[in-house]
Amino acid sequence: MLFSTKPATIPDAASALPGRSAAIPTAAEHFVFHRALQGETPAGFELAIFGLGCFWGAERKFWQQDGVWMTAAGYAGGPTPNPTYEEVCSGRTGHTEVVRVVFDPAKVTYGELVKLFLESHDPTQGMRQGGDVGTQYRSAIYTTSDAQEDTAHQMTEAYQGALARSGHSASITTEIKPIDKFYYAEDYHQQYLAKNPAGYCGIGGTGVSCPIGLSV
Repeated sequence: MLFSTKPATIPDAASALPGRSAAIPTAAEHFVFHRALQGETPAGFELAIFGLGCFWGAERKFWQQDGVWMTAAGYAGGPTPNPTYEEVCSGRTGHTEVVRVVFDPAKVTYGELVKLFLESHDPTQGMRQGGDVGTQYRSAIYTTSDAQEDTAHQMTEAYQGALARSGHSASITTEIKPIDKFYYAEDYHQQYLAKNPAGYCGIGGTGVSCPIGLSV
């Protein structure tokens, strides 16, 4: 790592690393779907962005979901443009590790993806996820529409109630806000657990089911 200590708070634009104007090189093709990683999105499909800890295991959760057309590991939520993995790990970019998900809403709804997100990690842990500590592991939903934002808020509130009924006293810390910029992670991070089936996966949920109904 380039930095030996990590800040516990997200830096603002004035104190964040400067980044760079050019994008970091990444994979040309999705290792699982065998489609162009940055190819055109089919008409009628939608985009969602989720951060739930280390993106290696998080991305696998979504590419295994029926109705998902494309996934990609990347960075979002901070002010540093085109960051490297080492810079994100320093805690000085403001970014968290995220998964970019392109999905067919006729096959899987956004609400169902939020349910998968909530049940696949512990959204109450703040700037960490299990043994992975740092601002880049914080829980986040970056929305692409007002409807997504409404659904994200409604479902996290519902999940907070489900956690409380199950004896979990901690509050959900998930960051919910409109997406600003998404930056693709380096080639070796893309579909990491498909390339390395025995690789590290830090993803684990609370064991509590997320209620989802017709009102969401």
